Amino acid sequence: MKAEKNRLMIILILVIVVLLGIIAYAFVLKPVLNGYTIKSQNEGVQYTIFTIMQQASKCQQVPLTFQNQTMNLIWVDCLQQQTQQTIPTQ
Repeated sequence: MKAEKNRLMIILILVIVVLLGIIAYAFVLKPVLNGYTIKSQNEGVQYTIFTIMQQASKCQQVPLTFQNQTMNLIWVDCLQQQTQQTIPTQ
């Protein structure tokens, strides 16, 4: 009888510890991991945009490809410089 009571008490304690672990993960660890993931994704997006802007500022076409579509970007100021150079002055 006493052995069954001890076994039941151990099982109950283990269930409580597992439940506390699940609650700690859900309310503490998971938000921290999500915050880190979102921060890292934002840094990646910012780096990518900065790199594209650097390439475009060199007056070179920057090809952007998504699935089967490609778009070439060029800085508008470069286009204006080209038209000013091709217009002959009188």
